[in-house]
Amino acid sequence: MWFERLVKLQARLRAPNGCPWDVEQTHLTLRTYLIEEAYEVLEALESGDDIKFAEELGDLLLQVVFHAQIATEQGRFTAADVVRDIHQKMVRRHPHVFGEKRAKNATEVLKNWEQIKAEERRAKDGKGSSSLEESKNASASLLDGIPHTLPAVMQGFQLTRRASRIGFDWDNVDGVVEKLQEELGELRNAQSAQSSQQIEEELGDVLFAAVNLARFLKVDPEIALQRTNAKFSSRFREMERLARASGRALANVPRDEMESLWHQAKISENENRSGARVKKAASRP
Repeated sequence: MWFERLVKLQARLRAPNGCPWDVEQTHLTLRTYLIEEAYEVLEALESGDDIKFAEELGDLLLQVVFHAQIATEQGRFTAADVVRDIHQKMVRRHPHVFGEKRAKNATEVLKNWEQIKAEERRAKDGKGSSSLEESKNASASLLDGIPHTLPAVMQGFQLTRRASRIGFDWDNVDGVVEKLQEELGELRNAQSAQSSQQIEEELGDVLFAAVNLARFLKVDPEIALQRTNAKFSSRFREMERLARASGRALANVPRDEMESLWHQAKISENENRSGARVKKAASRP
């Protein structure tokens, strides 16, 4: 009911006598908002604030409805088509739940998922295909469908995850760590050779190996890096505050003293975190 009301509301905003801003928007102009809202959902999730989390999920849902409304106006598809397609897809890709097929564990589920996706692509491409198209379909890759527009870290994560689902993976974490160390050694060699092109290539290999390690450890590298970025930002701002408290700008603080301020910022962060945990525990019934 509320979803239908939201769809109607967005249609009203896009109507001739609706909101001038909404009327002007296109799929292309909304791209930035779609990405921003997705990241704001992640930030709200991390905060532990359920009210904020629900609010941000609503903002992200609005972007889906907005794009569907534009497509509806162009006679391409509707919000109902979007919901129907994802519903049918989820049923189709969970034969171990809605069918007779069984899956022993999550790994087998993911392997079946990729096989079903590949079958779906072949079925879709096979409709009315010419011999040339059939030739192209025969060379389809498991990596097909990973957007080239993804941030590099997310793309690397998706690539290694797809490959791992058919068994192309390390036997244990030690092998991934050794590979990362190997790539770091090659980066040092490139640095000694002072070849900017080689340094860039080897640094890319180091980052890819680090992404693969994160995936092997069941950590999303994009989210892990976001949290580290936030941690660095918080500590650096505290360093600036401490410097101002001493009557100086951080840029005028000697390098060795900056290290001391960084250490103080870490201590302050840990104290605040411990205090938050105690407060949360005390609020429980």
